[in-house]
Amino acid sequence: MIRSALLVMLAVAVTAFMSLCALLFPRISPGENKAHKIANLWAKMLLKLSSIRVNVIGRENVLMNRPQIFMANHQSDFDILIVLAYIPGQFRWIVKKELFKIPVFGKAMKSAGYIEIDRQNHEKAMRSLEEAAQKIREGKSVMTFPEGTRSKDGTIKPFKQGMFHLAIQAGVPIVPISIIGAHEILPKRSLKVKPGRITMVIGRPVEVSGYTIETRAELIERIRNIIIRNVETGGASSGVPTETDQIEAPL
Repeated sequence: MIRSALLVMLAVAVTAFMSLCALLFPRISPGENKAHKIANLWAKMLLKLSSIRVNVIGRENVLMNRPQIFMANHQSDFDILIVLAYIPGQFRWIVKKELFKIPVFGKAMKSAGYIEIDRQNHEKAMRSLEEAAQKIREGKSVMTFPEGTRSKDGTIKPFKQGMFHLAIQAGVPIVPISIIGAHEILPKRSLKVKPGRITMVIGRPVEVSGYTIETRAELIERIRNIIIRNVETGGASSGVPTETDQIEAPL
């Protein structure tokens, strides 16, 4: 428990420092991309401090020449660090509104172009999705957890419909991401961090051109089933390479 307390204090200090950097650097050289790169470095630093090793499978499935919507299962706060550190390229988060209230950190997220969403207010949530659509029209990818919140027991909960509506309207592919092992390292409502290994399986992009708003339930089921299958198999049965494309975070 002492180790976890020290990690929390270090994480707060690193987060405060990197948040200030994310606020100040764009003023010297403007651009959301620079703030996102700082977030990428922040995530890698916290993973290293926590002695978390990461295997990335299917990295080549990320589309580097067009926007996409990344959708991942959500087991732990470490999920945020994993995708920030190891999904290549630029993307913009859709983040619950409460995080934007954190001093300095919230402003840093705004400087990175991350999008605030209020899931309890339908009208505001729709405005957030429109903002996300604008980011996509600008050629930027978007990242979200379609469950809406962390799973208490590690099982994958039902998905919210909003991001699938956005994907169909924007006509951009969905890249399903399965995060394995984060719940054991830091469960929901726990501050005890256990060293360990996390695997992130990046599935093949799923085109949405064959779906409509009326058939979005089929798309939701398809994406959720892919994520569940890759969690259960580690990507072994999904056609995602499991040997030649493993990347491990250095300690």
